Amino acid sequence: MDFKQLQSFIAVVECKSFTQAAKKLYLSQPSISTHIQKLEEELHSRLIIRTTKSIEVTPRCLELYDCACEITKRWKNLLKHWDNETGNMIRLGASTIPSAYILPELLSAYGNTHPGTCFSIHQSNSQDIISKLLQGDFDIGLIGMQTDSSALHCIPFYEDRMVIITPVNEYFLALKQQGTFPPKALLHTPVILREQQSGSKKSAERFLESINIHEEDLLVAARINDQEAIKNLVAQGLGISILSERAARNCERENRALLFELPKDSARRSLYLIYPKNYLPNPCLQEFIDYILQFYSGLH
Repeated sequence: MDFKQLQSFIAVVECKSFTQAAKKLYLSQPSISTHIQKLEEELHSRLIIRTTKSIEVTPRCLELYDCACEITKRWKNLLKHWDNETGNMIRLGASTIPSAYILPELLSAYGNTHPGTCFSIHQSNSQDIISKLLQGDFDIGLIGMQTDSSALHCIPFYEDRMVIITPVNEYFLALKQQGTFPPKALLHTPVILREQQSGSKKSAERFLESINIHEEDLLVAARINDQEAIKNLVAQGLGISILSERAARNCERENRALLFELPKDSARRSLYLIYPKNYLPNPCLQEFIDYILQFYSGLH
C-alpha cells in the first residue's frame, strides 16, 4: 500500500466514478484502476464493485475510506507543519573557527537583509560536522578542512592563515625583534595542540610536515578542543600553539600574546562550505549559500 493508492481510492469513492477520479488527480483511468486493484489484492477484500452505469462500495470500502481520509489528513498536516518549521529555518553546523569568528559577522550582515530567516546552529569539530551533515542533522556546514566525501559539495569560501602564538616574555620578544620564529624552537618549547579531528589541527600538521617535524618530536603540554582556552593558556605561559590568524589577532591587539607569521605556502588554509549533493536546497537555503560565496568573494 502506498500514498498514491490511497489518494486514488478516496477520489473514486468521493467521485463515484473511475473516470472522474482520474480527471481529479490528473491520472489516466487505467492508473486509477491499477491502484484500486492492488489495494484489493493486498487487503484480500473487494472494495469497489463496478456496474454498467455506476459503482457500488462494500462495507469494508467504507471502513477503509474513513481510515484513508484520516491518514491523508495527518500526512498533509505533517507536511504543512514541516514546511512552516523549516521554510525559513536553516540548520547549520560550524567548526570552531567559523562559529566563533565567521558566523558573527556573516549572520549579522545576512540578518539585516533577510530578517525572516532563523538559524539553528551546532558547534563541533570539523569531522563531527561532516559526519552529522551526512546523517541529515544539518542543511549546511562551515568547516576548517576539506572533505573527500562524494556525497557532499565542498567549496572553499574563505582564506585564512595559520600563525604561531607565544607568550609575551623576553625570549619570544627577542625572537619577535629578529622577525622570524626559528623552527628548531618548536622542539624545545611546550606546545598546546587542538584535538585530532579539527581543521586547525590538520593545518598545523601540514605546516610541521613542511619543516620535517613530527608530532612525536614535540613537547606536548596539552590537547584542548577549545580555541579560547588555548589562547588563555598561551597567554599564561603554559606553552605555544599553532592557530588560525583570525582567531589569534585579538590576543596580539590586547598584548596578551605574540604572533609569528609562517611561510606563505605552508600557512594558507581555507574554510569550506559543505552541503549534500543528493537533494536540491530549498529557496531559503540556496539564497544563503549564494550569499556566503558572494559575501566573501571580494573581501578575503
